[in-house]
Amino acid sequence: MAKFGSLITKEIPVLIEFYLLVTAQDDSKPILQTVAAAVGDKANVIRINIDDNAVLAKALRVKTNPTYMIYKSGEMLWRQSESHDANTLINAVSNYF
Repeated sequence: MAKFGSLITKEIPVLIEFYLLVTAQDDSKPILQTVAAAVGDKANVIRINIDDNAVLAKALRVKTNPTYMIYKSGEMLWRQSESHDANTLINAVSNYF
C-alpha cells in the first residue's frame, strides 16, 4: 500500500481503474490508452488488477468491475463503478487539471 500512497499524492490528477481480467480479451485497456494519450502529462492513468491487489481493493471497498477513481494530492475526488467510454473518462479527469 505504500506504493499506492506515493501514486495518489501527486499534484496532478491520477485516474485509476481497478479491474478483473475475466476474459482473454481486455476491453478497457485500449480505452485507457486513449485517455492517457489525450491527457498527456496533465494526469496519470493507472490500471490495478483487483486479484493481484486484493488487500488494496478491499481497503478501498472495490466490489464492482471496473471501478474508476480519480485522486489528486492524496484525496479521492471522483469514483464510478461502471464501464465508461474514453470521452467520459477524459472529461472526468480534465475537471481536475
